[in-house]
Amino acid sequence: MKKFFLGLAMLPAPLWRSMGADTAQLRAILDVRLTLDDRNPTGIGRQQKLKKDRKYATLLNTVMFLFMGFFYMLPLTVITDRVLSLTIYFALLLTVTTFMLITDFSNVLFDARDKYIIFPRPVSDRTIVLARMLHVFIYLFRVIVPLSLPGWVMLGWIDGWKSATLFVLPLMMLLFMALFIVNGVYLLVLRLAKPEKFKDVISYFQVFAAVIFFTSVYFLPRLFDAEHPHDFSLLNYAWVRFTPPYWLASCWSWIGYHGIFNGSVLYGVLAIVCPLLCLFILVKFLAPQFAQRISGIDTVENMSYKPVAAGKSGKVSGSRFYAKLADIFNRSDDAKAGFMIAWLQTSRSRSFRMRVFPSFAFVPVYFVYMLTQGHQSFSYSFQHLADGSKFLLLLYMSSFVMISAMNYVTMSDQYKAAWVYYSVPLVTPGKVMIGAFKAIWVKYYFPFFIALAAFVLYVWGVSAILDIVLAFVNVTLFISVLARISQRHLPFSIVEQMKQGGARIFKSILGMFIPLALGFGHYAAVHIWWLKVIFLGLSAILLWLVWDSYANTSWQNMIKGEEQ
Repeated sequence: MKKFFLGLAMLPAPLWRSMGADTAQLRAILDVRLTLDDRNPTGIGRQQKLKKDRKYATLLNTVMFLFMGFFYMLPLTVITDRVLSLTIYFALLLTVTTFMLITDFSNVLFDARDKYIIFPRPVSDRTIVLARMLHVFIYLFRVIVPLSLPGWVMLGWIDGWKSATLFVLPLMMLLFMALFIVNGVYLLVLRLAKPEKFKDVISYFQVFAAVIFFTSVYFLPRLFDAEHPHDFSLLNYAWVRFTPPYWLASCWSWIGYHGIFNGSVLYGVLAIVCPLLCLFILVKFLAPQFAQRISGIDTVENMSYKPVAAGKSGKVSGSRFYAKLADIFNRSDDAKAGFMIAWLQTSRSRSFRMRVFPSFAFVPVYFVYMLTQGHQSFSYSFQHLADGSKFLLLLYMSSFVMISAMNYVTMSDQYKAAWVYYSVPLVTPGKVMIGAFKAIWVKYYFPFFIALAAFVLYVWGVSAILDIVLAFVNVTLFISVLARISQRHLPFSIVEQMKQGGARIFKSILGMFIPLALGFGHYAAVHIWWLKVIFLGLSAILLWLVWDSYANTSWQNMIKGEEQ
């Protein structure tokens, strides 16, 4: 597969050469990067069958994206106007691709770990930038193929071989558009911002953009009339003609499908010319001095960690707060250490903040989306909000924040620093893990749940207090069970690829049924106070048992959990 993707990336070699890149160096860099991708790194004390794990992970990811592709192809089957249906289809693909770039792949562009190998060599900035962009392009191509396969097959089934053959070209241009939209902004900020501020600016942009894209996915479909999708017309939205999805859909005017607006053939040409022109501008004008600025950022980050001066009580400013919290919520020294490590590292890690912070916005956005389902307006839905028990949905959805935080609290780019866990007489690693769990719970989940609880009390009144307490215990129980089943790792001790074991993913999927069972049980007893009291007692007992089991995880149990 590596040779196939390498050949695909180097297919337009004359184009890369015209942009100022050295194609021989470009091929060599890509070859090394793809080779390293195939070598799944291992952690200290880890024993697992990497090839088997990688095979299952790839299969599960492919099935997941294929399943998503069946939903995205619905406009192609419901809407008869081919240009309109393809405009919606490409808008969905462009949204999800851009979102993945923002959340998962942008760090590849600014990875400075190879600066000691490549930067001192006579390799131009344009070659380096293009190599990194093509590396991300290959990642996205692996995702976009299963994601677009159902739509591709459907077009061939409905429209014939011409439509299916043409589909490949706009799909490739879509990937180039996504690359330019995200990385073009990043490189522009890199040229304008100071090195010490650059990654902070990018982090805030990533969080903001992730929330915007997530919101758009849920609320843009409300532009359509669900009962009469055939009556929808782009003439009511003239601005659509200036968007890339419409340009991509206009390519079908070349084979006889005419768009709503005049000049469809020209818009189709824009779909090809614009991405390539943008890529040329990005590499030709934004790439110069890329290596120098990346090195500057890396230097600033290395200098930002200053040792504590002697004679100042051995503490940094503000350390008393989290240290006191560690003393309050933990009894053993090992748990206190885990608490403080997780607290400090989640504050320092931009990658952690960028991946977790959007989940705070996703919960209210999705709740508002659920409220506005149907024909009622938002104002009408909010006025009658207190008539039902929808607050249970909001309370249990708060688990998304804790799930997101727990997924990434075990990951780190500096995972090799986890050797320190094995260099000390740590008898029960579960103590450190439960301390990290408490830090995430106190720092992120508890304040967020309190804010949601205040909203619930404002709308539904004091009668919802018992429901709030029961939901609070149930969500904590659910997260504890997930941590016990599939997250038996020390904080910041593994790399992301190691979290993709097939059995572990399967366990996580099974674990998602737990909040459904707890939520439905709570909903069934929402009007029976004594039954809620019984549920509260049972959940509290079960939480204590799971919590104690997780805290007493031994080294043998951790190894077994990693092999599964």
